[in-house]
Amino acid sequence: MGIMRQGQRVVTGLHARLYRWSGGRIGASARGIELVLLTTVGRRSGAERVTPLAAVPWGENLLLVASNGGAARHPDWYLNLSAEPRVRVQRGPEVRPMIARTAQGAEREALWQKAIEVNAAFDGYRHKTDRELPVVVCEPSG
Repeated sequence: MGIMRQGQRVVTGLHARLYRWSGGRIGASARGIELVLLTTVGRRSGAERVTPLAAVPWGENLLLVASNGGAARHPDWYLNLSAEPRVRVQRGPEVRPMIARTAQGAEREALWQKAIEVNAAFDGYRHKTDRELPVVVCEPSG
């Protein structure tokens, strides 16, 4: 594992711990963008994985963009929820079970527009890679 990836994991882990410890009072936003904690199940390990992510509220749902900073590969959290769509999302102090799905076709295009209206960085990431950035819809389960 490269030094950059190790550093990213340390920062991500620290962010997640501060967010949880503070009930979302620390780490729930950055530059006006809402941040959540996404808990997935590792597709190979079966262990829970927690990732802080920028989120776009959409009614009762949340939109997540699998940008991976514009890297050529999908982020691990996206590969994990593709294998097991039952996830947990913490927004501030509230933790909710949700079902994640990847938007397709016209729905994806409409949600992509919503996502870049809220967070223009996603559009910048899109220009850094040849892959289509998945738009994930997290819907309350049950």
